[in-house]
Amino acid sequence: MTVDTGDAVVLAPDGGRVITGGAVNARLLVAHDHPSFASTFEMTVAPGFDVGAHVHDNGEEMFYVVDGELDVLCFEPLDRAPADWHAWTDSTGHRFLRGQPGAFMYVPAGIPHAFANPTNRPATMFFQSSVAGGHENYFAELGALLSHASGRPDPGTVQQLEARYGTEQLTTMRAYGPS
Repeated sequence: MTVDTGDAVVLAPDGGRVITGGAVNARLLVAHDHPSFASTFEMTVAPGFDVGAHVHDNGEEMFYVVDGELDVLCFEPLDRAPADWHAWTDSTGHRFLRGQPGAFMYVPAGIPHAFANPTNRPATMFFQSSVAGGHENYFAELGALLSHASGRPDPGTVQQLEARYGTEQLTTMRAYGPS
């Protein structure tokens, strides 16, 4: 249930628009066409899902781990060549963080970032994105691709989708099995 209070948004625990498909399962809380600064979601990350390192040419994102564990990364690596972002390091030697409930990540535009669920149980995060075009639209299209391709969409099709939303994929998205 959503309560209309002008520009404010009040949702019951079962409120919002559900966006689902394969490993993508989100509850949209605030859409990009609302006068807020960002699309806002509660997202369930399936076991083994790895969004892959990527970068947005515009917009900012914020992630907050609510339940479970997520590997998270947010920095420009010394070398983008390793195919697995878990091997990336920054100029100070930092690597990814194993985020548990309460972990937070802020991503400025143009900074490589990633998240993955390395466990065999779902993880939940609160997520905001001001990336142009509405991230809810990107997730809906990605969910359809993942469902249609049994979690293994054609990389070229994903690349075309990401290009429409100002996203460059740097490492492979994996939507199946615990790592």
